[in-house]
Amino acid sequence: MAKDFTLEIKHIDAKTGARYGVLHTWHGDVEVPMFMPVGTNATVKCLSPEQVKACGSGVVLANTYHLHLRPGEDIVKKAGGIHAFMGYDGPILTDSGGFQVFSLASRRKITEEGVVFQNELNGNKEFFSPEEAIRIQEAIGADIIMSFDECIPYPATKEYVARSTERTLRWAKRGLEAHKREDQALFGIVQGGAFSDLREHAAKELVAMGFPGFSIGGTSIGEPKDVCYQMVRDAIRFLPFDKPRYLMGVGSIDYILDGIEAGVDMMDCVLPTRLARHGALMTSHGRVNIQRAQYAEDFTPLDEECDCYTCTHFTKAYLHHLHKAKEEFGKTLNSIHNIRFLIRLVEGAREAIKNDRFLEYKEECLAKYGDKRGF
Repeated sequence: MAKDFTLEIKHIDAKTGARYGVLHTWHGDVEVPMFMPVGTNATVKCLSPEQVKACGSGVVLANTYHLHLRPGEDIVKKAGGIHAFMGYDGPILTDSGGFQVFSLASRRKITEEGVVFQNELNGNKEFFSPEEAIRIQEAIGADIIMSFDECIPYPATKEYVARSTERTLRWAKRGLEAHKREDQALFGIVQGGAFSDLREHAAKELVAMGFPGFSIGGTSIGEPKDVCYQMVRDAIRFLPFDKPRYLMGVGSIDYILDGIEAGVDMMDCVLPTRLARHGALMTSHGRVNIQRAQYAEDFTPLDEECDCYTCTHFTKAYLHHLHKAKEEFGKTLNSIHNIRFLIRLVEGAREAIKNDRFLEYKEECLAKYGDKRGF
């Protein structure tokens, strides 16, 4: 069991299940709900750790699968752990590698022991088991780590989902038994597909195992929005009040706000930086495609409502020029803005929760962004 890792709930919105609180970790206290930037290869693409911090980040993610393949967890460990290696002194979370492994559908084989798959870098055969996923994450040294699970495809038959969910629960127990570091919090991952009874079963079993936190997996993989929302609700109503809840892979405005309303504390997604690198920017007026010719002589800020470095120092014309000239600095400025945009959205949600007006805030945001809210 993790020590010195607790969630302090300070306020519940009067009309919803939205929660405001503080997550206490070994690398600092962070407010929830939060949006977490993704640093797949021990870096948030195009940004320095200082730039990520300036965006208001709390927890940052790194990817177990990719760090295992390159540079290898032993190198990260020799560097002093992931915090020293990537130069980020705040809390860090690593996923289990499960999503990446199971996305290699044509190059992997699932057994009860784990998953055999082909290394995408050199073609070598690799093996991930629940114990191996924990060993790798212990070597990497993040504050929060994930159980190894099967990311169930959507749609899938109930028979398949039931078998997979039971295996994931067995893997969760094996991972929990293998986990030895007391300065890490290991989360159990609630699977169960789109079946309410399986979500309930998975949540109850994981709670009984005594995990210090819980993730909701198998969402945002192509299912309709109402199905995703129900999956989240079906899991959360059986999770403990006083432990953090992490909704994996969510990065659009409507999904973030829906998750917060349901009682989610933590969310992450590669969406803001991926869009940024292609010149697509999230703004108060909807999506801006900065490559368009209309911005060549637009000397106004990207978003007058935004307080980020990009919006307070540069114009659309300059961002347009950088994009057309293929300058890397443009990707940096775009990424700063998109990450700050989503963090500001969640900061606003926290204030609304504290004032018992989350529903009003959510409605205001969705009305404002209209059909652009998913970007």
